[in-house]
Amino acid sequence: MKIVIAPDSFKESLTALDVANAIEEGCKEVLPHVSYVKVPMADGGEGTVQSLVDATGGTIEYANVTGPLGEKVEAFYGLLGDGKSAVIEMAAASGLELVPTDKRNPLLTTTYGTGELIVRALEQGVKKIIIGIGGSATNDGGAGMIQALGGKLLTEEGQDILFGGAGLGELSRIDVTNLDERLKGVSVEIACDVDNPLTGPKGASAIYGPQKGATEEQIQQLDAHLEHFANVIKRDVGKDIIDVPGSGAAGGLGAGLLAFLPSVLKRGGDLVIEVTKLEEQIRDADVVITGEGGINHQTIHGKTPTCVATAAKKFNVPVIALAGSLTDEYTNVYDHGIDAVFSIVPGAVSLEEALKTGYENTKNTARNIAAVIKMME
Repeated sequence: MKIVIAPDSFKESLTALDVANAIEEGCKEVLPHVSYVKVPMADGGEGTVQSLVDATGGTIEYANVTGPLGEKVEAFYGLLGDGKSAVIEMAAASGLELVPTDKRNPLLTTTYGTGELIVRALEQGVKKIIIGIGGSATNDGGAGMIQALGGKLLTEEGQDILFGGAGLGELSRIDVTNLDERLKGVSVEIACDVDNPLTGPKGASAIYGPQKGATEEQIQQLDAHLEHFANVIKRDVGKDIIDVPGSGAAGGLGAGLLAFLPSVLKRGGDLVIEVTKLEEQIRDADVVITGEGGINHQTIHGKTPTCVATAAKKFNVPVIALAGSLTDEYTNVYDHGIDAVFSIVPGAVSLEEALKTGYENTKNTARNIAAVIKMME
C-alpha cells in the first residue's frame, strides 16, 4: 500500500512538513509497512516558501529589505532544490502584518521590498521565480517593486514619484531603459487565487483597501491613481492590464508584474502541485491524506485540500482531509473530491490549547484513520 501525505500548514501551529510528519507518525503506529510519501503543500499564501523549500530540499534565504512604510525589515525567500528556482511571498517584505494597525495607510505603503527580494533572487542566478501575492499592505500597483528593479516612474519634473498609492497620482511617464536586464532570462509565475480587475467596484482599492486602512475617500483616490497608472503603462510600456482578471491582486501588484515582468498568473494550489510534481506521486497511490488549519465554505475556492483532491481524482484515488476546525458548511468539499473529513481537536478546548497540541492531535487522528484503513483491508 502507498499513502501520499500532502497537507497545507496549520496556521500558527504547524508547518506543512510538521503536519505531514505527524500524519505519517500516527499512521505508522497501525500500518508500519506501508509506503509513505510526504509532499508539503501550500496555496500561494503564507507558508508557500516553507512548503516548497521543504518539498524540494531547498533553503530559506534572509535579506534586509525596505518594508511597507519605508523602514528596514528582515524578510526571506526560498531557493528550491533544483538550484534554478526561487519562491517569494510578497507579504514577507510588503505584508499587512508588518504594519501596526494604527499606521495602516495604502496611500503610503510600498512594494519596494518585494522588488528587492526579486533582485536578491536574480543575483543567485535563478531562471524561474514563483511569487505568492497574498497578504499585502500595499495599493501601489507594484510601482515600488518596479523602482527597486531599476524602472523609472517619473513626475512631470523628471523626479522619482513618492512611495505608495498616493505617488501614482504624480506619475507622468515610465522609463524602463534601466530595468534589470536579468529579468529577460527568467520566467515568473504568480500564485494568485483572486480574479479582481485592477480598478472599479471589484478592483484592488474597493475590495481590499478597507482592510489596509483606507477610508472611503482614500479608496476613490487610490482607484483613480491606479487607473492613471494603467493608462500610463498602456502608453509607455504597451501593455493593457487594467481589466485582466487578477491584476487587482495585492493592491495591483498583479498588474505591475504582468506589465513589467515576463509573468503568468496561476492558481496558487495548482502551481504548488506542479512544482512539487505531486501528481506523479499520486498516480499509483492507494490513499491521499491532505488538510489545512480550517476547512470551511472557502476551502473549495482554490485552497490546498480541494486542489489536492482534484489532482487525486484524475487517478480515482480516495482523499481524506484533516483540519483543526470544521466550520461554515464544510461539507461542500464532498462535492469537490474529498471523501472524508476529520477534525483533529478531540473536544472543547481553548484556541491556545488547540494550537499548542496540534502535533499530538494530528498524530492521534491519523492513527485512528489508519486503523479504519486496516480494518477495510
